Amino acid sequence: MSLKDHLLAQIALNGPLSVAEYMTECLMHPEFGYYSTRDPLGAQGDFVTAPEISQMFGELIGLCLAQTWMDQGKPEQFALAEFGPGRGTLMVDILRATRTVPGFLAAAQIVLLEASPTLRRTQSQTLGEYDPKWIDSVSDLPDAPLFLVANEFFDALPIRQFLRDGDGWRERLIGVEGESLAFGLGPHGPQVALSDRLQDTKDGDLVELCAAAIPILTVVAGRIATHGGAALIVDYGDWHSLGDTFQALQSHDRVDPLAAPGQSDLTAQVDFEPLALAARAAGCAHTRLTPQGVFLERLGITARAQALAAPLGGSELESLVAAHRRLTHPDEMGNLFKTLGLYPSYAAPPPGLEP
Repeated sequence: MSLKDHLLAQIALNGPLSVAEYMTECLMHPEFGYYSTRDPLGAQGDFVTAPEISQMFGELIGLCLAQTWMDQGKPEQFALAEFGPGRGTLMVDILRATRTVPGFLAAAQIVLLEASPTLRRTQSQTLGEYDPKWIDSVSDLPDAPLFLVANEFFDALPIRQFLRDGDGWRERLIGVEGESLAFGLGPHGPQVALSDRLQDTKDGDLVELCAAAIPILTVVAGRIATHGGAALIVDYGDWHSLGDTFQALQSHDRVDPLAAPGQSDLTAQVDFEPLALAARAAGCAHTRLTPQGVFLERLGITARAQALAAPLGGSELESLVAAHRRLTHPDEMGNLFKTLGLYPSYAAPPPGLEP
């Protein structure tokens, strides 16, 4: 049996799936799920994240967190956490860059939130010497100062999609057409969670909701508000989203998200506004939403690139220049990806970000 067969049977028995239910099955099904069965990263995978593009990204993130730790009085014990650590590349770069910060690594407990058994095994090989602790849920975070990075984590959380229809909404659902999966619409009705969106949408507009993000963000913000620390959320998306951003990636190309369930990465752009509102409700301050390129430039990525470039030539130098451009240029990741920082209301925001 394939995942498609499983989904067709499930729909026949229980009716159409929401986009969120479909994403959850495709990404995390224990036998057929995308993240359960493979390492999706790199040139041989389906997509490349910023840490895989260049060490500069992780180094600057690490120094940003270390400076924030110093600004908050160097707490003697804290959780240095990452959500969705991939191969562990970002955390390795963070740890290498902060080695020279007196006391930082000695005070840090590495905590990783990772659902994929395949990626956990890879992370164990990459980070084993640092004795990391894996957690299954955000509620398992220790009651301690939290210094967290979540890079391309929230974009993989399941979303629901709703189409504006007069003074109500119809949910976009996934059913069966012939022998194939197909999109359809549910019945007309009100949606309490979208009551504020009646003011800025018109008939036919599509709005996405990521309910799974809010409890995660609430716990993170609560830890930071209570114990101190900071969080850096880096992802593709914007403030107050509108429109269909659900997509599938396979071998670095966009594909039909319904064509081969479990065989492609499914993501949606992050709506940062609800994350910021959830942080505020938990008593935590947040920064302005800042383009990734601006954030990295403020942290000194150009100077770091120049230092790395000094001994290089030929193809190595060309690769470094291309990596710098890809991370920072407005036409590449520089504007598409954004950074939101969380920090205690009594403290200064993390370097590179503004209140």
